[in-house]
Amino acid sequence: MQTREQILDMLTQILVDEFEIDADDITLEASLYEELDLDSIDAVDLVIKLQQMTGKKIKPEEFKAVRTVNDVVSAIEGLVQD
Repeated sequence: MQTREQILDMLTQILVDEFEIDADDITLEASLYEELDLDSIDAVDLVIKLQQMTGKKIKPEEFKAVRTVNDVVSAIEGLVQD
């Protein structure tokens, strides 16, 4: 079972390594699209990376409502609890 903190660490690692985002910019409140500058293609890549890390299938519609880092953490938390 992963804690929110572990999920956030994992997500931060992906955002830093794959999308070259400054770790200092990654907060739970940060908007993926405005503040972190991800686009829809980046979002798809992010979902793929998260699937690889969690071993869970993520349905794209589950990520449609995701706007902030916190939303991603909550979505992953829901997945890993299933």
